[in-house]
This record gives sequence, C-alpha cells and structure tokens, in this order.
Amino acid sequence: MDNWNYSVFWDEAMNQAKAELGDHEFAMWFNIQYDSSTESTIAIRVPSSFYRDQLLRQYQKYLEDKLFDLMGKRMAINFIVVKPTASASPPPSASAETGRAEAELPATARAKEKESPKDRGKHPQLRRDYTFENFVIGDNNGFASNAALAISKNPGTSYNPFLIYGGVGLGKTHLMQSIGNRVWVESPKIKVICITAEDFTNEFIQSIHDKTTQNFKNKYRYVDVLLIDDIHFLQNKLGSQEELFHTFNALYDANKQMVFTCDRPVSELKNLSDRLRSRFERGLNVDLQPPNYETRSAILKKKIEAGRVSVPDEVIDIIAKNISTNVRDLEAALTKLLAYAELVHKDITLEIAQNQLKDVFSQSKHGNVTIDNILRVVADFYKLSYNDLKGKKRTKNIAFPRQIAMYIARDITEYSTTELGFEFGGRDHTTVMHACQKIEERLKLDPNLESTIQSLVRTVKEYSSKA
Repeated sequence: MDNWNYSVFWDEAMNQAKAELGDHEFAMWFNIQYDSSTESTIAIRVPSSFYRDQLLRQYQKYLEDKLFDLMGKRMAINFIVVKPTASASPPPSASAETGRAEAELPATARAKEKESPKDRGKHPQLRRDYTFENFVIGDNNGFASNAALAISKNPGTSYNPFLIYGGVGLGKTHLMQSIGNRVWVESPKIKVICITAEDFTNEFIQSIHDKTTQNFKNKYRYVDVLLIDDIHFLQNKLGSQEELFHTFNALYDANKQMVFTCDRPVSELKNLSDRLRSRFERGLNVDLQPPNYETRSAILKKKIEAGRVSVPDEVIDIIAKNISTNVRDLEAALTKLLAYAELVHKDITLEIAQNQLKDVFSQSKHGNVTIDNILRVVADFYKLSYNDLKGKKRTKNIAFPRQIAMYIARDITEYSTTELGFEFGGRDHTTVMHACQKIEERLKLDPNLESTIQSLVRTVKEYSSKA
C-alpha cells in the first residue's frame, strides 16, 4: 500500500475527462488504470508503449492540469506499460485466481483477451510485427496514424477509402497492415484481405486464363476489409483497373473498408482511368513525410528495445543525425551495427559506429546525387545563393532557377514530389508538380533551355562524384 493514495482524485479526473472529451475519444485512448502514488507523482498503468506514447503526446498536460484543479497542487503523471496477459485455458486449480485477475481488468481489456491472436492464428497475408504498437508516431505521420487507428476500430464507417502515400521506407505498408492486424485480432468475424497491386493483377490474369473470373470477383467483392499495397503498379494495367473499379464500387456500396498505399499522390499517377482516380480520391488521402530527428531517435530506441541490446545514446544520436531519409535506411544502419557487434563479440561504442557506418553516412539517399548538390550547382549557375533557392522569395530571378532545380531533381533522382517539396524548404508537392510542368512547357518553346539543363545535370553528377 502506498502512503499517498490519490485514486479518488484520479477517478474524478477520469469522470470529467470522459464528459469533456466524449465517449468515442475517451474509449479510444483511456484504457488505463490508477496504479500507485508518491507525494508528487501518480503512476498510471497503460496496456502498451503505443498508448503510453500517445498519452504523453496528446493528454499528459491535460490530465496534469485536471489534477491540479482537483487537488490544488501539481502532480506528475508517470505512464507505466503493463501488458495484459493472454488468457489461455487455465487448469481447474487456477480458475479462481484467473477469475480474480480478470475482474481487475477493465471490460475492454477482458474483451481483447478473449479475442486474442490465438483465436484466429496469424493472418496469412499480414506481418505479425506490423502493428500500431510497433509504429513510432511523430510529426511526420501523426495524422495518418491516428486516422488509421480510428479506421481499425470502426472499419467502413468513416475515412473510406483510406489512401496513404509517400516515398519508400516511410511506413506506408506498416501502417496499412496495422489496420489489418488490429481488425483481425479484435473482430473475429471480419474477413480481411491484404495484397499487393501486382499480385492482384497477376491473380486476375490467372483467373482469366483458368476461366475462374467469377471466383475472383466473389473473393474480393465480399470481403470486409480490403488492403491493397502499391497501387502505382496499376499504371497502364487497364484490365486490372477495370476490375478494381467494379470491386471498389461493390465494397463502397456495402460500407466495406478499403485501404490503399501509393508512392506518390494519386494525381501524379499516369495512364490511370479518370473514374478509378476519382474513386481513390473520394475518401481520405494522407501523406507520410520523412521523420524528423526526434522521431528518428525514437524509432532507433524502439528497435533496440525490442532486441534487448545495449546501445549508447551517443550512437543513437549519430545515426539519427546522419540518416534523415526514411525508416528503412535507419533500421538498415542499426541492423548492420548490431550484426557486427554480435559477430566480433564487442560492445557497441561510438568509435565502432563511426567506423562501421562511415560509408552509410557518406552515401546519399539516391547514390551520390543529393538535393543539396543540385541546389548548389543551379544557384552557382544563376549567381544566386543556396538559401535563395530554398527560401520563400518568389521574384522572377529566383523562381525560375528554383523551378529548374526542381525539374532536374525530379528527373535524375527517385524522389517523389512530396519528398522534393519537403527538401525544397517544406513546400507542398503541388508546387513541385507546377514547377516541372512550367519547365516542360518552356522546353517546347526554348530549344536553348534543354542544352542548359543537360549541362547543369552533367555538372551536378560531376560535383556529386567528387563529394
């Protein structure tokens, strides 16, 4: 028993929070319990690190202010992760103890235990580790992840369809499959299909060959949650587009949830039928941006925590500072470092990290060509500064070279327009699209511009090879 029992204040704070936030929001985030207290702190049990991180980001100050109003003094809230134990069938002698333990859990936790993954087993198309609990939320993906979580709780009722787009390695597939895994675990009667657009196309073609198209249609038009990855693959696949269009209509009319991922905004997809494009854009479209430093650090710490390996904070810091591209590159660097340490039986140090990852740190996102190199070369050519091109000024002598830089970057790198907008001073992807269109129109009228751009591209590549 703790000497400072503040449970009565906590219970009242929860009552007020439920009244102020509403039943839906309260049920979503406040699956938490009073644990213990000291004179100046209250410990609260949460079911996972995902809930802890969300409460810290969104509700900690709100709750601390609420307690201050009730108690007249400042209390710090510590969220501690206490994962519910899975309820396997206990032996008869354990039934009384199990009953007591279950009674101590809130109703939502008891329901989750009874719908544990063991009830259905692993979904054949979903990765078990692609869950909300393993997804690190930051400023770059907060809106997308919160929308995904809301969808997983009530599929088909809002945000339908849901389309997530962004560059490689930013977590699109992870977030989409998190929806599938959550629905699969918590709603045993709901049918979930997860497939890539390429496999969807190949399966459709095979059904035509085998004369089993009706079976194909039945499979996809009578599902409850349909998750399709990488819809950019559908470009130029007119037959698959036609089939998906009819599948979309059948599911949408039946209020069944659809989630898609794409490597760019739908507006940028080429040779896609207008009616299918309009279907993709009908619901909620969200983009994932490259993670900032704080999020990159959190991603590394979560991966380290899962592997139970000790990595000094200074090593996490140097990786997070040097790799700013995407989650995949971050995890690849950490995996290389952990593998080295395990093979040579050495503890990870800053010196080892610098030595083992020097090639990774020096290599840019797409070979040696970086956006910085492009900006510097174009700025030098037009006698401007690097900051002019990344800045907000829109005068003609700056706007045109900036459009040239964007056009070159779009042409010789694999960056999406969303990523380019981020690199060019945090601009919207539509600004990049407009710039590229302007230069393409100018090229038709000015033959000298093409030679200028070709010369700039050569200079960029030469500059990059020496960097």
